[in-house]
Amino acid sequence: MQFLGKGYELSLAFVGTKRAQKLNLDYRQKSYVPNVLSFPLSDECGEIFICPEIAYKEAWEFNLSKDGYIAFLFIHGLLHLKGYDHGAKMEELEKRFMKRFGIS
Repeated sequence: MQFLGKGYELSLAFVGTKRAQKLNLDYRQKSYVPNVLSFPLSDECGEIFICPEIAYKEAWEFNLSKDGYIAFLFIHGLLHLKGYDHGAKMEELEKRFMKRFGIS
């Protein structure tokens, strides 16, 4: 599946809480530790940073396994890179991809 387009270069990094918080502060001027951050670098390139420590603590809130929630966050990050903002359309697409890939 070429969700972001053929030839799109994606970097995925799993980071600790200190790195995630620093990225959030440096690039978004927000001081909390995020579970996922997405940064489009160009139309053909982007980065996703996932903080497993935060994700593992939140997984139960969404009734997902730890790995399932990491997969959800990856999908969430991809949708941001595709240009979607939080809202009903993004949630609909998240649910569709979760079902399509059997994520629980």
